[in-house]
Amino acid sequence: MARILYGIHGTGHGHAMRGLTIARRLSRHEFLFIADDDAPKILEPEFPVRRLPNLGTVFKNYKVDFAATIKKALPILWHRQRYIDQVSRLIDEFKPDVCMTDLEYFVPRAAEKAGLPCLTLDHQHVITCCRHDLPPDMWWDSFVQGLTPRYLFRPTAENLIISFYAPPVLPQYKARIAPPILRDSVLALNPRDDGHVLVYQSNSTHRKLVDFLRAATRKTCYVFGYDREEGQEDNVIFMRKSEEGFLRLLEGCSYVIQGGGHTLMGEALYLGKPILTLPLKAMVEQRFNALYIERLGYGMQADMLTLEPELLRRFEAKLPDYKAAIARGSFCGNETVFGLIDYFIRHGSLPIVGTPKVEE
Repeated sequence: MARILYGIHGTGHGHAMRGLTIARRLSRHEFLFIADDDAPKILEPEFPVRRLPNLGTVFKNYKVDFAATIKKALPILWHRQRYIDQVSRLIDEFKPDVCMTDLEYFVPRAAEKAGLPCLTLDHQHVITCCRHDLPPDMWWDSFVQGLTPRYLFRPTAENLIISFYAPPVLPQYKARIAPPILRDSVLALNPRDDGHVLVYQSNSTHRKLVDFLRAATRKTCYVFGYDREEGQEDNVIFMRKSEEGFLRLLEGCSYVIQGGGHTLMGEALYLGKPILTLPLKAMVEQRFNALYIERLGYGMQADMLTLEPELLRRFEAKLPDYKAAIARGSFCGNETVFGLIDYFIRHGSLPIVGTPKVEE
């Protein structure tokens, strides 16, 4: 058994769910998480969590609120040495064998100070550790916003990128790409098409999407993520947060309409569901995900603020093509990822080649 100190980015649920799935599978090891914001409520029922401020993004009206994001980040960065010292004291107390980070700022810096191996495991570093053929309208945003995963959350010596798309890794990074990690509750689903649409907004919402759904389709649309969690407007039904209810509707939907988040994309693709993605323009990672959804033929990307009913009709007309493309893909990397992480825990590095299995 080894001890792992695991820093988790707290904005949204995707990072925490990934960490929870890993810790459950590798339960013979002892995990201690560092997290804040949304993550502790997911992790704390099963694993110990120490709270530390999180460098996260603030959203408003389906846009990044840059002023609020900077206001949140500045005092954290100003006192960063204090927080690094807190993690260093925790390292002295917990005595981890290795550290891991999923887009968390303080753990890799304290690990470096303590001379401990640290594995970066996230999706965001697909932006900076890989080579992409981008359209011109993404060049500047990719450069500017790529500074965050390149410097603020800089890659560590060992990097494992979780992604449903696999562009070539740049030679200056030691990184491997593996398909998405899926929860057991997702793996247990039996996908079918009951004729409804699942709509999920995780970071921010906009009224325009509700009006679009009412005008563009007669399918029943179950909507998660809005402040309104009950009631109905024509074919749009607002849903209360519920993992069981959400997965039941994901299992039987015709397709998914979502923002640009990677976690739901991986789950939907594993279940064979085409995706209409509405990425936040100010979040370049979401735009990368949307670009590859469209480029690989798994669905369509669109701009929330310019939605027109005809767009959804074109999307629905291509559903058979999307489903055929998805059927050719591979969207579950659990055993690959678990084996690589277990190898890292035992050796302090990732294997250069091969995919080891978990040692029980």
